[in-house]
Amino acid sequence: MLTRLGLLGILVLGSLVAPAMAVDVTGKWRVAISTSDGEINGRASLKQTGENVTGWVGPSESDPIPVKGTLNGQRLTLKTFPQPGRTVAFGKCEVTVKGNKMIGTIDANKGSIEFAKTTW
Repeated sequence: MLTRLGLLGILVLGSLVAPAMAVDVTGKWRVAISTSDGEINGRASLKQTGENVTGWVGPSESDPIPVKGTLNGQRLTLKTFPQPGRTVAFGKCEVTVKGNKMIGTIDANKGSIEFAKTTW
């Protein structure tokens, strides 16, 4: 009986801890984009409030392109908002968050993108 109560207690405690381990993409990221034209490296800085994500992505901190997105579970969709006349490496990316990495595709499978958390 005591063992059953102990197991029940662990299950209840586990269900209380699970929401605390929610995905949070806030932070600085190294970015690697691979396309048929080659690889592009850059940086990103993201801030998450609930399921909404804002920030920037670009070749460097001094050359940012604003991004906005939505996090649904472990799936993050980001869209870029470049200034008129500016070219960007992608218009939209969809990635899966796994710890300190996010991996996915850009512009409906026109290439792949990987984010790796960093402190630059």
